[in-house]
Amino acid sequence: MSKESSFLYRFSQNRAAVFGAFVLGGVVLLAVFGPLFYPLDPFEMIDRPALPPFGAHLLGTDVSGRDILAGVLHGARISLLIGILASLSASLLGVAIGAIAGYYGGVIDTVLMRSTDFFLTIPSFVFAVVIVAIFSPTVINVIFAIAIVSWPSVARLARAEFISHRGREYVLACRAIGMRDWEIIIFQILPNALPPVIVVSSLMVATAILTEAGLSFLGLSDPNVVSWGYMIGVARTVLRTAWWMAAIPGVLILITVMAISLVGEGLNDALNPRLRRG
Repeated sequence: MSKESSFLYRFSQNRAAVFGAFVLGGVVLLAVFGPLFYPLDPFEMIDRPALPPFGAHLLGTDVSGRDILAGVLHGARISLLIGILASLSASLLGVAIGAIAGYYGGVIDTVLMRSTDFFLTIPSFVFAVVIVAIFSPTVINVIFAIAIVSWPSVARLARAEFISHRGREYVLACRAIGMRDWEIIIFQILPNALPPVIVVSSLMVATAILTEAGLSFLGLSDPNVVSWGYMIGVARTVLRTAWWMAAIPGVLILITVMAISLVGEGLNDALNPRLRRG
């Protein structure tokens, strides 16, 4: 493999993607190690409410007198966890349905894709709100709701990839030697169909973080854990008088989502089959 055809080389050529990866790495380090170096309980009331930043406390306090910096550090873990797990769950479900539909075709394809189309006709955020409102607003249920509204796009993409591969020579050769369908799907077609799915899944992490923030703003978040969305939701009653309470986690969400988007674009360039010719 030549240097120009390697994944890391092509990814490194995209300066925006490298910058996004650097920023995203910083956010991950903040989420992993931040609470260790600043172990203050984000639910502990330490001072008067609504203290501004750069005073007695670096980022001030919220409406209940809780330290905003502690909330930011602990909230990074929850927001990233929800984004990654929701994206992973949606990708697994979408790939499974799309693979079966694309490989077998016929009636199976029709039934699965019409079911997928049904989910696509429902506004995703409204559907997520309904799911979380019906069940209790816990982290697990938020992840479940986001995954349920996100998998259809992955399923359609996976189906298209499997349709394009199922008639190729290497698949026909696998059938000729007696390889079973599930072996062909998992070990032969799936590795070749994964690159575009990986790109979509990475971008889905950003969408999941934004969706969780929207749910939290409406009060549909787990009250027992702190996330960036939860912090914005708590501050919604004082947006005019203490704007920094919502601005600080909001800016962090913006930075993280933009970083993930840049990394996703870099992955798209690096994994694009047309760019592998070198």
